[in-house]
Amino acid sequence: MKFKGRFLIVAALILMIGTLVGGRFKRPAQATLNGEVLNHDLVRSFVDTLQLIEEHYVAEVDKEQLTKGTVLGMLRTLDPHSSFFDRREFNEMQDEQSSKFYGIGVTINERNGRIYILNVSKGMPAERAGLRYGDAIVAVNGQPTRNWRQSDVLKHVRGERGSAVEITVERIGHPQLVTVRAVRDEVPYPSVRNYFMLRPGVGYIGLTGGFNQATSEELRTAIAKLKQQGMSALILDLRRNPGGLLKQAIQVAEEFLPLDAEIVMVRGREGRFQKQVYKSENNEPETLPLVVLINRESASASEIVAGAIQDQDRGLIVGEDSFGKGLVQTVFRLPGGTGLTLTTAKYYTPSGRSIQREYNGVSFYDYYFARRHTQSKADLETTRQNNTVFTPTGRQLHGGGGITPDILVKEEAEDIRLRDACFEFARRLVAGVVPGLEQYQVTKTTHNYQWRGNEYQLTEQVLSAFRAFLREHPELHVSETRVNSHLDYVRRRIRAEVITAAYGIEVAERFLLESDLQALRAIEAIPQAKHLRDTARLFTPSAKN
Repeated sequence: MKFKGRFLIVAALILMIGTLVGGRFKRPAQATLNGEVLNHDLVRSFVDTLQLIEEHYVAEVDKEQLTKGTVLGMLRTLDPHSSFFDRREFNEMQDEQSSKFYGIGVTINERNGRIYILNVSKGMPAERAGLRYGDAIVAVNGQPTRNWRQSDVLKHVRGERGSAVEITVERIGHPQLVTVRAVRDEVPYPSVRNYFMLRPGVGYIGLTGGFNQATSEELRTAIAKLKQQGMSALILDLRRNPGGLLKQAIQVAEEFLPLDAEIVMVRGREGRFQKQVYKSENNEPETLPLVVLINRESASASEIVAGAIQDQDRGLIVGEDSFGKGLVQTVFRLPGGTGLTLTTAKYYTPSGRSIQREYNGVSFYDYYFARRHTQSKADLETTRQNNTVFTPTGRQLHGGGGITPDILVKEEAEDIRLRDACFEFARRLVAGVVPGLEQYQVTKTTHNYQWRGNEYQLTEQVLSAFRAFLREHPELHVSETRVNSHLDYVRRRIRAEVITAAYGIEVAERFLLESDLQALRAIEAIPQAKHLRDTARLFTPSAKN
């Protein structure tokens, strides 16, 4: 068995080597431990190292995780986006790209070092099992979640369709822990998470859930419904959208671009990858004035859409610089249900700007989280100036990585401790255990609620109760001075939590959008977007309007 396990690991490594060196080994999946392949320096070193670990390491070795770590380390010497997926991760990636996965239908997140349920989807197993907003997940299938991260909980909650999972929660107002059993089922994973009329005539579509197989269809449905409500201009929100399928990015862009307008160019290694230019094939594009919202978490497919809209003078981009992920990954299926995404090309906007930002000499952590740039400000400015382009109407744009908005509006920095304290108080408020404020109790989430704007207004009594709560819980490390200096935020955050419990996360997002600086600036930019559309003269009278 030990030999067999080692063989499988080496065979996987051989396959990776064969892929990365351009197919030198013709049939790596059928390789043996003898011959030329075994004598390859990398394979021999790996086999020797594995043998030493098995013989001398103090603890039992998880060979699958060891192999995964080895392959990931190899790939990360290439670029930050080539990656290896084990069987579970590869299945999850494919499920999400098909607009679904198998789970119980909850939105969870970390607050104060614990994992909480923030939303329960309508008609999903979690709702049927009785899980609620504010429940703290303390165990999954009997395993304590102490020191778990959000990803750890998701890994255990998701699984095969029809299989059961037990969730143990701490619930305010219940002296004992509550354990429920939920049977996993198909959970929708839409791209368009929200859409509504933000102002008279101004529609809002939150395309924030990635680009999967149904994205363009979801977008068209949302546009059609908003036009029925009188939409004459559109704000398309791509903030926090991590990207996804190239085909869907093209189809989303061509929803707004006329026939033959270029959307994106893909270039690979010289002599190995033919340059491809993708153009709109839409004879009847939407002609609505368009503003697109982006931020630092808008990546890949989101940047393709934003770049095409900007380069073609089709709309205005509002927000912050996007992530800068312009590397194309090709998906390779590997033996055992595993998979590999390998960078094979780069994305360029219609004007020739590279979307990808610099990653050579940048650590993996800094690239993804700190986003530090190795260039000085002066060098960065030189890079941008050297990548200056002009749109058809003469607007000047700069390249050098990511999409720079036409109108820069920075997001408000969020005070995480204050946010978490507001959440801890709100879960008690909606549980009905705050004396004198029982009117804020929420016993069940009302889905598909039509927001009016005056629901759950906060009184001074609520703020007084919040201050008292903080004095009783010094471990939250939030002072009254801190509250007083961020009073508008506190009101907004507590109210948003109550609205989430009462009507769901989508309604709460709509409420928060009313004070969102970037969204408010996007509304102001609608006349500019209309002027840009008229100046660009992209459309014929037969186009949609």
